[in-house]
Amino acid sequence: MTVRVVLADDQALVRAGFRALLERAEDVEVVGEAPDGVAAVEVVARTRPDVVLMDVRMPGRDGIEATRLIVADPALSGTRVIVLTTFELDTYVFDALRAGASGFLLKDVEPDDLRQAVRIVAAGGALLSPSVTRRVIAEFATRPARATSAAAARAELLTDREREVVTLAARGLSNDEIGRELFMSPATAKTHVNRAMTKIGARDRAQLVVFAFESGLADA
Repeated sequence: MTVRVVLADDQALVRAGFRALLERAEDVEVVGEAPDGVAAVEVVARTRPDVVLMDVRMPGRDGIEATRLIVADPALSGTRVIVLTTFELDTYVFDALRAGASGFLLKDVEPDDLRQAVRIVAAGGALLSPSVTRRVIAEFATRPARATSAAAARAELLTDREREVVTLAARGLSNDEIGRELFMSPATAKTHVNRAMTKIGARDRAQLVVFAFESGLADA
């Protein structure tokens, strides 16, 4: 399967560099480019790519708002957004995750890691390793509580076991670690994670972590 990618960055040289790196792989194709958030939404709607590499800081509509609009479009349910950032813990990263991004990459990412990242996200994975998840939650914990009634209502859809699994995932535990903690196999832990994601409408593990924070489960 060929992974179709759109590049959104206000610097033409950055877009050209990413295009050159991505298209060295036979299974990756760049199907569009955009210099700002407005153009990004238009190009994505027209090309319906598997993955969008989205810069955050762009003139006009920024990458966060563009991500929010893309994720909210039912016609683009198969499109995933990877946020590009210069700093690993850039404050914009957390806003982008809330907007629906599936993870983030540093702009100086190694070529092989870049190509593998778009494959992972296109397949439904998230670019949030357990260690990164822990840092995300640590950052969330320093901010004012943002538990929402909508998120709390969705949490009520979960079984007690699913709530336990979501809480542990929000603490940065992998499926293997969740399994050990709850005395179940990694496969069973993965099943519970997937069911919880389906019930709350989370696209991937990154959004599960955000949901856990907003519903209050991260503090359980």
